[in-house]
Amino acid sequence: MVLTGNQIDLFEASMPRLKAIAYRLLGSASDAEDAVQDTFLRWQSADVDRIEVPEAWLTKVLTNLCLNQLTSARARRETYVGQWLPEPLLAGDPMLGPADTVEQRESVSFAVLALMERLSPNERVVYVLREAFGYPHRRIAEILDITEAYGQQIFHRAKKHIEDGRTRTEIDEAAARQIVDEFLTAATSGRTEPLVRLLTADAVAIGDGGGKVPARTRPFEGAVAVAKFMRSLFTPNQAARNLLGGSAEIHVSYANGLPALVVTVDGRVIGVMCLEITADGIAAFRNQANPDKLERATRQWAATDHGEPALRIN
Repeated sequence: MVLTGNQIDLFEASMPRLKAIAYRLLGSASDAEDAVQDTFLRWQSADVDRIEVPEAWLTKVLTNLCLNQLTSARARRETYVGQWLPEPLLAGDPMLGPADTVEQRESVSFAVLALMERLSPNERVVYVLREAFGYPHRRIAEILDITEAYGQQIFHRAKKHIEDGRTRTEIDEAAARQIVDEFLTAATSGRTEPLVRLLTADAVAIGDGGGKVPARTRPFEGAVAVAKFMRSLFTPNQAARNLLGGSAEIHVSYANGLPALVVTVDGRVIGVMCLEITADGIAAFRNQANPDKLERATRQWAATDHGEPALRIN
């Protein structure tokens, strides 16, 4: 079927929302792009004139495509090398989607996206559509072909799973930036004690190298262990330079709605470390270093002005 200009415009107007939904469901910007493209192909071959509510139709098709991917992704996760973290989205990326409420901002954070890996595919869909996009339970039930009452049960179960493993991370932006600056000062001091004071007692550090770059297969746990690791990571030495592949620049930025350190070498993003900052200190460091998951970040980084680095490792 050949689409009219209005039908193409209608799909293009829906694309930002579809991409934001798909990213939250899949944790991968590239997979989200593919899912939206496949949705367009189905839109192109459908009898569009007979579709009464295009937005609902597109959301249902996209959701079913993502459900298929989530099922296969579970098998891939079992053979994934080391820790799995989502593909990072830098500040300003339209795929981040709505950010008006705490729930919407947290739904795209590394912490919540990682927690959503524990949910069943249906739980993930219900949680994302309801919590991040405010879909009525009736609409969600229609999308998943389930009863509204059952959809509500799924949502409450999913929300409890997320809340049980989540630490609230809302903190004033200026205060968060101050803590990040204090962290960089402490991390480059060569001493462990200043770092320990900035961390929560149960702090963790998780790295995703995907088997492509060196990364510990198990998280560092506890303030002292994390502080020692961070001290070694930010202390310039030949081993660090060899690992980085050259002189690195570290910029303070935002990724997935959280304060982040973006590490670049010759303009290429080689790491995005999200900091989970609470009122009690830094609770988690989640570092994405898998080069396969940093291509989008590198393209966006090259297209934006990010000022002088906060730190150089020569």
